[in-house]
Amino acid sequence: MRSGRPNLFGRPAFFVPVNPDYDYLLAGGGAAGLSLAYHLSQEPRLQGKRVLLLEPETKDKNDRTWSFWTDQPTPYDAVLAAEWRQLAFRSPRFEAVLPLRRHRYCTLRGLDFYRFVQQALAARPAQFTRVTARVEALENTPQGVVARTDAGTFSARYAFDSRPPQVERRPDKRYLWQHFVGWEVETDFDAFDARTPVFMDFRVPQQQECRFVYVLPFGPRRALVEYTLFSGTLLAPEQYEVALREYLHELLSGQPYRVVETESGAIPMTDHPFAAHDGAGIVNLGTRGGRVKASTGYAFLRMQQQAARLAAALATTGTLPPDLTGDRWQFRFFDALLLDIMQRQGEMTRDIFADLFRRNPTERILDFLDEKTSWVENLQVMNSVTPWPFLRSIGQVLSGRPGRRKAG
Repeated sequence: MRSGRPNLFGRPAFFVPVNPDYDYLLAGGGAAGLSLAYHLSQEPRLQGKRVLLLEPETKDKNDRTWSFWTDQPTPYDAVLAAEWRQLAFRSPRFEAVLPLRRHRYCTLRGLDFYRFVQQALAARPAQFTRVTARVEALENTPQGVVARTDAGTFSARYAFDSRPPQVERRPDKRYLWQHFVGWEVETDFDAFDARTPVFMDFRVPQQQECRFVYVLPFGPRRALVEYTLFSGTLLAPEQYEVALREYLHELLSGQPYRVVETESGAIPMTDHPFAAHDGAGIVNLGTRGGRVKASTGYAFLRMQQQAARLAAALATTGTLPPDLTGDRWQFRFFDALLLDIMQRQGEMTRDIFADLFRRNPTERILDFLDEKTSWVENLQVMNSVTPWPFLRSIGQVLSGRPGRRKAG
């Protein structure tokens, strides 16, 4: 086993002994891994447990932004970049500003999240150890789990794996990407309504796909403007830029702006069955554990919910919960239906979301997307949209034949 005790959340110090035995091992220090680490740190009954965080690079850059809606306080409220009490939805057939009564819409910058969690872990140096290492393999053993890394071998009772998954595609499942480029822009004049983020603006050419723009105003002169697509293939970089320039030209009436930050990403949108665990001792987190909502791409709060579930079970029983996620099968089915429509005729998504927000209370839709609605509410939601695209996709999903766009 490799010796070398690292500095906590700093550069590794080599050739100082490291105890190879830990209670919990976290393979990956992104949103999912750090969320679980934070929840473990806040559970008084687990403060005697030793936790090893293995991450190939230090999280010291603002590499992403997470947005989410919630009707509960979160641990990260003090470091939110912004929060709002209303949303705008825009499409050719329906536009509205939607007040939020129970929920608030929140944005959290990656660097603020990383610093917040790292500070919490640094306050418990006897409990948390960080090693800069790339995990090459995790293996179940009779005693727990062994991690083989480029910095040596480490063991723990349980391992929590948030590394990007390697997916072998199945012919009966749907595989799309949610891909985006966002520009945080500044103007020298009041250009944005700081009270109202634009949740979806479908008034852009759909090009037989689901395409919209997302606007987060951090003030009247600064906003994140993001061009987002759901499709089977990614675009060339200049295509995102052209779409953003055209949207901003229209939004700002041709007046100048400055791009001060950029972000981009591609999130797998699939009904592929991601396993919640790999053997008795390895729990999958994040994308690897199916925490990305297949029909929307939202994942941050789903990661928090799983982290809280795991920490509570470990504190109460010392073992993993029987149900690692709390997912309900009917919502996976609903996600598969929408993915099938997106894959078969993506431009229809625009009208589906317009019907959802036009014919339902906003809180019901947000609860539905959060998988919190009852059977009665689910029926109300499904009855609010044009049925025939979904009826066709029910047949596609049940028969294991993913929909395909017809040529021509």
